[in-house]
Amino acid sequence: MTPILPDTYSKEEKEEIERRHQRLLDAWQTRKEAQDLEMVNKAFYFAVEAHKDQRRRSGEPYIYHPIEVATIAASDIGLGRTSIICALLHDVVEDTQYTLDDIREMFGEKVSRVVDGLTKFDNLEGAESMQAENFKKVISSLSYDIRVVLIKLSDRLHNMRTLESMPKHKQLKIASETTYIYAPLAYRLGLHAIQIELEDLAFKYTNPTIYFNIRKRMDDVRGKRMGELRDFIAPIEAGLEKNGIKARAEIKERSVNSVWKRMMDKELAFEDLYGSFIVRLITDCPREDERMECWKIYAVLTNCYRPYTKKLKDWISFPKANGYESLHAVVMGQTGNWVEVQIRSQRMEEIAEKGFGAYWKYKTDDNKAESGFDEWLKKAQDLISNESENAIEFVDNFKLDLFSDEIYVFTPQGKMITLPKGSTVLDFAYNIHSEIGDHSIAANVNNQLSQLDRKLFKGDQVEIITSESQHPQEKWFEFLATATAKSRLRSGIKEYRRGYREEGEQKFEAIMKKLDMEPSKANRNEVMAAEKLTSTIDFYYNVATGKIDERLIRSVLKPQSSSSGFMRYITNRLWGNSKDEVVPITTSGEFDFNVSTCCNPIPGDDVIAFSFPGEPLQIHKSNCPKAIQLSSRFGNNIVKAKWQPKSEIAFLAELKITALDSAGLLNRMTNLLSNEMQLNLHMLHMEAKQDVVEATISIYVHNTKEIDDLIAKLGQLKEIQKVVRKSN
Repeated sequence: MTPILPDTYSKEEKEEIERRHQRLLDAWQTRKEAQDLEMVNKAFYFAVEAHKDQRRRSGEPYIYHPIEVATIAASDIGLGRTSIICALLHDVVEDTQYTLDDIREMFGEKVSRVVDGLTKFDNLEGAESMQAENFKKVISSLSYDIRVVLIKLSDRLHNMRTLESMPKHKQLKIASETTYIYAPLAYRLGLHAIQIELEDLAFKYTNPTIYFNIRKRMDDVRGKRMGELRDFIAPIEAGLEKNGIKARAEIKERSVNSVWKRMMDKELAFEDLYGSFIVRLITDCPREDERMECWKIYAVLTNCYRPYTKKLKDWISFPKANGYESLHAVVMGQTGNWVEVQIRSQRMEEIAEKGFGAYWKYKTDDNKAESGFDEWLKKAQDLISNESENAIEFVDNFKLDLFSDEIYVFTPQGKMITLPKGSTVLDFAYNIHSEIGDHSIAANVNNQLSQLDRKLFKGDQVEIITSESQHPQEKWFEFLATATAKSRLRSGIKEYRRGYREEGEQKFEAIMKKLDMEPSKANRNEVMAAEKLTSTIDFYYNVATGKIDERLIRSVLKPQSSSSGFMRYITNRLWGNSKDEVVPITTSGEFDFNVSTCCNPIPGDDVIAFSFPGEPLQIHKSNCPKAIQLSSRFGNNIVKAKWQPKSEIAFLAELKITALDSAGLLNRMTNLLSNEMQLNLHMLHMEAKQDVVEATISIYVHNTKEIDDLIAKLGQLKEIQKVVRKSN
C-alpha cells in the first residue's frame, strides 16, 4: 500500500512529488531487486514526511531538492541503492528534528555514516572559517566512503541549478565555493559533465555580463558552425567506412566558461577562437583493440586534413590521474579554420562523462583498469591522514596537491611518477621517500646535473643524488610546490632539530644563570612568544645554534636594559605581517574601501565586496581568483554593496597592445589617449621585435565604458592588431 503524502502539500504538489519519485526510479541504472526498491521507497516517504513543513526560498516544497539530488546521483553518476537512500536523507539530520540515531535505527550503520558525512557543522567554537571546516569534513570522507563526496557533488549541482532564487551575496558565496572546491573535485573524480556544468553555472553568477555576452555570440554562430562541421565530418566518415572502422561522429559545444578561459589564455577575441565547437569520434570495440582503433581513426583523420602536430595530446598512452583517456588532435578544415577532434572508445567516453561510477564498472572486468585513479585516491587518503588541524590550511593543501594539473616523470629504472604541475626536483625526492628528500643534495635530470629547485616537465627522467651529511633545511620551503613534500620536510626538520634539545637546554640554563633568572617554563614561553615559536623543539634548536642568544633573551625578559632590542621585538610584532596587496581609496560615502591590485576592478565591472573587522571594504572582480578564494573561506563576510564612487575618482587600468611597427605609431596612440579621450597616462612601455610592437599602457579611467571606448578607438588604428585589457 502506497503511503499517503502529508496534507501540508497541495494536490498539485503531491502529483509533482510522485512524478519526481518515478523519474528517480527510472534514472536508477544499477540493480533494482524488490528489497532494494522497498528500502529506497521507505527512505523516500520518510524524507517526504520529515521535510513536510519546509519550503525552499523559491516557495517550492523542500522535498523537491533531495529527490533531485538522488536523481542526479543515480543518473549522472550511476550510483545505486545505498547512495540513493543517503541522497534522499542527506538534509534530514541537519534540517529536521530527526537525529543520526534515528537514521541508524531505521536504515543501518552504513547509511548513518554517510549521512553524518553530509551533515554540516552548525557552529564550532574557535573555528576560523565554518566553510573550511565543512569542506574539510566532506573531503575527509574520501578516507572511509567516497559516496559522501559524490552525493555532495550531486547536492551542489542541484543547488547551483536553482541559485536564482538566492540573494546576490549568497549567490556569490555559493558560486565561489563551487569554483574553488566542488568543480575541481568533480574533475578529479572524472565527472566531467558535472564539472563543466558547475563551472558554467558559477561563471554565470560571478561574471554575468561576460557570461551572457559569450552565450549570445555562441547562439549567433551555432547554426553556421554546425553546418561547417557536418561538412567537415563527411569525408572522415567515408574514410572510416572505406577502412572498415566502426565509429560514430558527434559535434560537441564547449561551455561558456570553457570558451572564456580559452579566450583569456590565448588573448583572442571570440571570433578568432577555434574550438568553441569540437568533433568527437567514438569507436565501439573490444578493450584490447582500443588503442589500435583510435590510432587508425587518427590516420584516417590526417589523411583527410592537415594536422597541427604540436597540438596532438595522447591521453591514451598517458591517462590522466582521474582516468580520462582520449586522443586530442587539431586539424585544418575546408574553411581555413582549425578544428579540434577528440578520438576515444565507448568505454573512454563513459569514463569521461560519468567518471568514478564508470571506472568501477570497468574495473570489475580488469583489475588493472584505470590505476591512475587508485593512485590519486591513495594520495588523497595519505594527505587526509596527515591533515593539519587548521581547516583552511588543510583545504588549501588538498587543492594544491590534488587539484593541480599533473605531469609524468620517470625514475632511472623507468617507473612513471605523477606529480602536480610546477613540482621541483625536491618534490620528486620527497614523493619517492622522506629519507631521500631529507638527504638530497642535487639530481641528474635527463643526465644533466641539476639543483634541487629545478622545475620538472613532462617526460623528465630524474635521479636523486643524496649525502648522509645533508639535513633538511627551512629554506627548501621556498621552492617546494606540493603539500606532501612540505609536510615531509616539516617532519624531517623536526626530527633533525630534536637532536639538539639537550645542547639547547644546557645553553638556555647557562644564559639564564648569567642573567640571574630562573630557566623556568614561563620565561621560556615568553621568549618563544616573542619569536613566534610554537614548538620547544624549534626553541632549543635556535638556542643551540645561536639564533636565540643572550642579547635577544635579555631584550625580551629585561626590556628596560635593552630598549633597542625591545623596540625591535615590538616592531616585529606590530608590522611583521603588513599587507601590500591593496591600494587604499577613500570615498566620501558611508564606507571606505580598498581597490585590490590583484584584479584592478573599475566601476562597471562585476565586483564583490568583503568586510573584515577594523578594515575598509575589499573590492575585487567577482571572478578574481583571490575573491573566489576569500568567498570560499569567508562567505559570511560578503556584504551587499553597490559600488558608486564619485565621478572624479579615477582607477588604474592596463591594456596590452600588439601592433605592426610603423613610423608615428607612438604619436598616434598618445594623441588618442591624451587629446581625443582626455585620459591621464600612468605608464607606457613599448618593445619592437622585428616588425611587431608589443606595448603595455596603464591609464586612469572612471568606468568600464571609458576603457571599452578606448579599446574600440585603438582598434581603429590601422597598425594595431589586438588590444586586450589585463587583469593585473
